[in-house]
Amino acid sequence: MFPLRVPIFAVLVSLTVGQYDDYDYQPASQYGPSSANCAQECECPINFPTAMYCDSRNLKFVPIVPSGIKYLYLQNNLIEEIKAGVFDNVTAELRWLVLDHNQITNEKVAKGTIDKLTGLHKILFSFNKLTEAVIPPSMSLDELKMMNNQLSKFPAGSLAGMQNLTSVHLQNNELTSKALNGVFKGLNKLVAIDLTNNKLKKLPSGMPSSLETFYGDHNGISSIAAGDLKELPKLAYLRLAYNQMTDAGIPAGVFNVTSLIELDLSYNKLQSIPEINEQLEHLYLQVNEINKFNLENICKFSGPLNYSRLKHLRLDGNNITHADLPHDSSNCLRQASDIIFD
Repeated sequence: MFPLRVPIFAVLVSLTVGQYDDYDYQPASQYGPSSANCAQECECPINFPTAMYCDSRNLKFVPIVPSGIKYLYLQNNLIEEIKAGVFDNVTAELRWLVLDHNQITNEKVAKGTIDKLTGLHKILFSFNKLTEAVIPPSMSLDELKMMNNQLSKFPAGSLAGMQNLTSVHLQNNELTSKALNGVFKGLNKLVAIDLTNNKLKKLPSGMPSSLETFYGDHNGISSIAAGDLKELPKLAYLRLAYNQMTDAGIPAGVFNVTSLIELDLSYNKLQSIPEINEQLEHLYLQVNEINKFNLENICKFSGPLNYSRLKHLRLDGNNITHADLPHDSSNCLRQASDIIFD
């Protein structure tokens, strides 16, 4: 038997994120003297000679990168442009390019720079002033991060054939559903897409069947097409909080898919609990307009083997209280550790 009302335990996890934690390396000064094969503005530790650390040095340009460098760190500078020729020595061997927290615009990325980097595994280009995604022609690319830019364009076909790409982070931009339609098609190793805080009206078309995580919070999504999730058989985590979804925009059974573990539809305009699959474990519906507890949308029927696996259900900020919980709900919701109404 679960409690009718369980207090919210605010678990405040303090994450102390160091300057270097996002890039899986330590400050160059910890590695000792710099090698001779290095740009004079940067450091290349003798015991890690394939890395060049140029971060946090008030640089206004990307220095010429010498041959042999595979990992290039340029974050936290004042870089406004990338001049032609700076990567000519490492077009096939550069693996990581980190350009976060600079002031780079598309107009100042010269041809023959990033578009020549055929060996990149990771490009981190967040917190700049890009209006169009800058994609290297590397079939080895596995991580793409261009968060907190001004992206409104994504070149069609720019990710085609990138079969090693596993995660794309484009949150806090100005991308529309139209701009992204078909962009992710055929990327059969892509498991995570984050489009939080963009200008989507619906889910982008052509997302790959390998996808496990999609974050689309803080957009203008008003509806989900009936077949959207059927094309994503591995989708486990779907977050669509702070959108414009209503009951009319959600076809019957659209969220009734066995793969989903977490579904976040909080801060929308729903008036009823949507139909879900019994395998769902976490359902967040707080701050909607729900006025009825639709138990039949959680359990079609209850029995020894037929019950919901829901562990967490949030309904606070709706027009419903624990008094609206059906008297026969305990069997269906036997695994729920907390159901929050207020």
